Amino acid sequence: IAKHFAPWPVDVVLSTGPGALILSHCVARAHPSRPIVVYGTKGLVSGHRRVTLPVEFQKLIRPETHVLLIEDLVSTGSTLNLLTNLVEQTGAEVVGVGCLWRRTSVDLGGRPVFSLVSRDFPTYSPPDCPLCKKGVPLNEEFVRRRAHRRPSTIKGPKTP
Repeated sequence: IAKHFAPWPVDVVLSTGPGALILSHCVARAHPSRPIVVYGTKGLVSGHRRVTLPVEFQKLIRPETHVLLIEDLVSTGSTLNLLTNLVEQTGAEVVGVGCLWRRTSVDLGGRPVFSLVSRDFPTYSPPDCPLCKKGVPLNEEFVRRRAHRRPSTIKGPKTP
């Protein structure tokens, strides 16, 4: 990812989440501009998804700053759209998007996108899901939402 975006000037690498943060750190270290790593925090405000910058990072993204967005997995592009809005509100510029896995072909605002793996996997709402219509039960063992997590059925190693 860093090699692909090496020709672009990058001042800040911005991401969210633990997986993307590790990746963004690696990209920043490998990029020739040696950009600063900044993360946004995801949350809900009045029932709407938002991404905000912690106070200590707010002064790092300012007008004329070149920002590279990094995500580990892109499914719908909604988090990247939130990050883009956040960057543009400060007057900074998103120079591109880098990710490990892009599972959608949705346009990300005409910005350059580089992914190590690109394969279109549709995302369905429950009423539109073909497997739901067939009555196939969901496997929610590894769902990330804590309220929906089920205990793992994998047994740990036996101790003597």
